[in-house]
Amino acid sequence: MQIFAKTDSGLKRETNQDSFYTGFLSDNSAIVIVCDGMGGANAGNVASETATNLIFDYINKSYSNKLNRDSLSLLVKNAVASANLSIYNMSKSDSKYSGMGTTAVVLIIRNGFAIVCHVGDSRAYLINDSINQITKDHSIVQTLVEDGKLTVEEAKKHPKKNVITRALGVEENVISDIIEFPINIGDTLLVCSDGLSNYVEESEIFEIIKNGSGDLADLLVEKANSGGGGDNITAVTVTL
Repeated sequence: MQIFAKTDSGLKRETNQDSFYTGFLSDNSAIVIVCDGMGGANAGNVASETATNLIFDYINKSYSNKLNRDSLSLLVKNAVASANLSIYNMSKSDSKYSGMGTTAVVLIIRNGFAIVCHVGDSRAYLINDSINQITKDHSIVQTLVEDGKLTVEEAKKHPKKNVITRALGVEENVISDIIEFPINIGDTLLVCSDGLSNYVEESEIFEIIKNGSGDLADLLVEKANSGGGGDNITAVTVTL
């Protein structure tokens, strides 16, 4: 298993409100967490860093290789829900954190399958013979696309393309989506913030993953910056 990870402030932001973690659980199952914070001053990076740390600690503390898939999915969802409540309470107890929130994608790779839990518009992709977006954005434009009011191409240029409908820390309770799918040797999984997906086309991501040499995350971040770099960028690739 080969893991590359990189985060970058991009070309137009003074601070980086993205946060990520990569590592392994007790049975060498891989875990990846990517969070993209929002909020004024330092609130966004506080939200993303807090979520990243809390989610990993919660999962790591209760993880066991004896957990079946349903139990593991529940553990991940509970970790996200717990982090959400902690960030929400922080935002209510301290005015400098008011309104802060963060997206979250949690990926666990274990014994031929992967589990992804997510909130917001950060994404997970599976790349093999093609590129497949595993997550579905929790955003206004995604809802408009699903309702047939926008095409996918129109959504990319919509003025509200960055407005999300779910985030950790905004409300006392949050709904996360969880997806389980099989994986095979040779597959690559990509977890990223929208600073990558908004500035690099899927076809370009596929080309870099399949034909790039060296640090894939670095190549992806470089591509996002060359495409405008208008946001913080985080990319984590795991190749089996």
